[in-house]
Amino acid sequence: MNRDWLPIKTTPWTLGLALLFLSLLAETTDLPQRIDYWLLDSALLANPTVTSPNIAIVAIDDLSLARQGRWPWPRETHANLIHKLHQAGAKTIVFDVLFTEPSTDDTKLASAMQAHGDVVLPIHLAPSNPRLQLSEQLPPGNLISAASRLGHAHVELDHDGIARGLYLFNGMGRQLWPSLALAASGASPREPDTQGLPAFINVRDDYRIVPLAGRAGTLSTHSYSDVLSAAMSPDAFHGKTVFVGATAAGLGDILPTPFSGLSQPMSGVEFHANTFSAIQQLRLISPAPKWTGVALALITLVALATLLPRVRPARTLLACITVGAAILSLYLVLLHTVNIWLPVANALIIPLVAFPVASGMRLAMTNHFLNRQLDGLVRTPRVALPEPAKHPASQLLEHFQALFQPQGWLLTEAHDIISSRNLNLKDVPTNLEAGLWHHSGNQSWIRLDRGNVCYTLGLILPNNLNLEAIQRYLRRLKLSSTETFEKRLSPSENISARIERVKVATQRLNHMQEFIRRSFERMPDGIIVTDELGIIRFANGHIEEWFGEPMPSLSGLPLTRLLEGHDPRETPPWYETVSETLTMLQSRTVDLKIRDKDFLIHFAPFALPDSVQYGIIANISDISELREQQRQHREAIDFISHDVRSPLVSQLALIEQLKRDPTHIDRSQLEQLGRLARRSYHLAEEFVQLARAEQLTETRFYECEFLSIVENARDSVSEQAVEKQIALQLQGTEDLWLRGNAELLERAVINLLTNAVQYSPAGSAVSIQVFRAGHQACLTIVDDGAGIDPEELPYLFDRYRRQKSSELAGVHGTGLGLSFVKTVVEKHRGEIYVVSRPGEGASFTLKLPIAEPLP
Repeated sequence: MNRDWLPIKTTPWTLGLALLFLSLLAETTDLPQRIDYWLLDSALLANPTVTSPNIAIVAIDDLSLARQGRWPWPRETHANLIHKLHQAGAKTIVFDVLFTEPSTDDTKLASAMQAHGDVVLPIHLAPSNPRLQLSEQLPPGNLISAASRLGHAHVELDHDGIARGLYLFNGMGRQLWPSLALAASGASPREPDTQGLPAFINVRDDYRIVPLAGRAGTLSTHSYSDVLSAAMSPDAFHGKTVFVGATAAGLGDILPTPFSGLSQPMSGVEFHANTFSAIQQLRLISPAPKWTGVALALITLVALATLLPRVRPARTLLACITVGAAILSLYLVLLHTVNIWLPVANALIIPLVAFPVASGMRLAMTNHFLNRQLDGLVRTPRVALPEPAKHPASQLLEHFQALFQPQGWLLTEAHDIISSRNLNLKDVPTNLEAGLWHHSGNQSWIRLDRGNVCYTLGLILPNNLNLEAIQRYLRRLKLSSTETFEKRLSPSENISARIERVKVATQRLNHMQEFIRRSFERMPDGIIVTDELGIIRFANGHIEEWFGEPMPSLSGLPLTRLLEGHDPRETPPWYETVSETLTMLQSRTVDLKIRDKDFLIHFAPFALPDSVQYGIIANISDISELREQQRQHREAIDFISHDVRSPLVSQLALIEQLKRDPTHIDRSQLEQLGRLARRSYHLAEEFVQLARAEQLTETRFYECEFLSIVENARDSVSEQAVEKQIALQLQGTEDLWLRGNAELLERAVINLLTNAVQYSPAGSAVSIQVFRAGHQACLTIVDDGAGIDPEELPYLFDRYRRQKSSELAGVHGTGLGLSFVKTVVEKHRGEIYVVSRPGEGASFTLKLPIAEPLP
């Protein structure tokens, strides 16, 4: 179906708007966020942080609960732990245990904290009662006074429920408390940047991502009860920051991390210890501002929208992969080098969707263009020849009448005669097979099935030499339809319909190209087609054969260089002829000579398609035969004016002499007049015979037996041989059948035998051998004459040429005999050659092809 609407073209604007729409659509889902979290987790898991050696954890684990009793423990127990750690040399003690309510043991705990001097306590932001507003849950006053610093114990869970970081500062509207890890590093509370907020508002600031060292249990951990009950090694806590917190199931925080998810969650105290380790190594990761991710996405969108419409379709995927790799490289460099987390999901989605979007838009354009082109191709008239089997029977009869001029015909439909002449229903052979010709004498019959109708066609062909050739032609002619009528599908899918249309259009194009190619290849002339620069773009097989240049080297070769390389000339130069054809748009016809052959080359300009320039069609005709005929015509005129005219003039002079004195007529004068008349007759006869030989065609060929031809020729020259007492010795008994003209063949053998007798000495013998060699019938004639001079052998068969030695010896000839022999042999597709040495006679061998049996 033809569509007149134009699809959206692949331009920076159209592609950019499409990518922007898809990006905004993706932003309405949680896909970009999930991609960002996955990239972050994958990058951190691939390169875990090395833990700081100055960190230890004292865990309130299940073993400690079993030994110390149910939770909560007396604060005296925590005081004893502080004494133990102080004795072990702990530098800082960080409690991830909330002391939000007063206790009778607070004095002991405060005393222990003051004795150590660097104990950090946690605070918690939560409503003290479900009915109350959010508030800061602080330790009792004496513990606050004894603590070196306070820090919040909150860890943030991202939207997917995974703990990846925390806010370094968190608090109410009055002040912001540092996190436990930051407080352990010496940080103090600070004023919020926003003043005038209500006291119940939770304010968080400075979110950081914590690169964990690994799964839960990666950091050095000691059981709370073991520390209380046993003496610790000097290196266990000396100079270290010790985090104290719950790890027992159901007691402490349960934080899913990228390393474990919910399968092996991490306790809050270990998370804070990992945060402190990252602070000590300056490895905390800061999220980039939100506008940077948007800016990167816009830059990516603009870059791809500008680049993709300009690159080739095959490089679209490579361009998208390159842009995506550049974004990931930037992401990893910022994350591992500068400790900045840049969300790149929005930017990465753009090259991911850019490839299918750009390809889809290009396919839509291509599809629309191909549809229009296919519609035009399908509507284009077919150049391929229609099958003869599709012609109606009456039309076939008309074609045969025009082609063969039959003496009679009959065409019937079933038993009804449609057309007839000299044939009737009684002449129709029985058991005719559909589509197969039946030949009987000069009658040819065939049965044609056209659907449900049966036709019978009969012809009476001309009973001449062409009969067998016509019947062979009819056998090759396919008049029965072998087409299998397949059910034509009407595909419901558009792509299937296009494939069918492409198939039809491709078949028509292939038929057209094959038709044109074969037409050009079978042309009798050579064809060269050039572009507007005179560069050869097409040449048929004759050019390759005549110039001796392989076809691949012809394509792309300047026409002037080809012509100059085979027929260099100065006036006019080839470049001038070619350039004038292109510039002045005038046809030129120039002689051309290649390898001693004469050609005529005609240059004609033609308008190139979709261009204002012109190319050249060069038609090269082989006129060697024409030039040879012109040369022969001139030689014939010279021959007639000299050889034929000379004896006639002598005859006229002798007759005038006899007329002046008719009473004194000598016998010698009459004999001389007879010789001159016979010479004139022989000249005319040989001239006529040569003309007949040159006009001989295969239409005048028929079956003939070679040995009989040679025997007849021997008998014709036997009288001449007897006069010189020369024996003609014929050897050969095998019948060798040829397809040729027996009359001219016999005349050619007579010429050879006449020459052998004429040039042989009296009393000698001439050997005649007829034999078969493979698929050839051979004749060899050997004489004992004076032989032929080697210098004269190459010109022996040229017409009007006589041997000097023969003329000097008094043997006069016309120079047409051997030329006639060679012409007859060549017309019969045979060959003749001679072997001779002076004083040793000559041997002429003639070879002709034996007739093959008819199929």
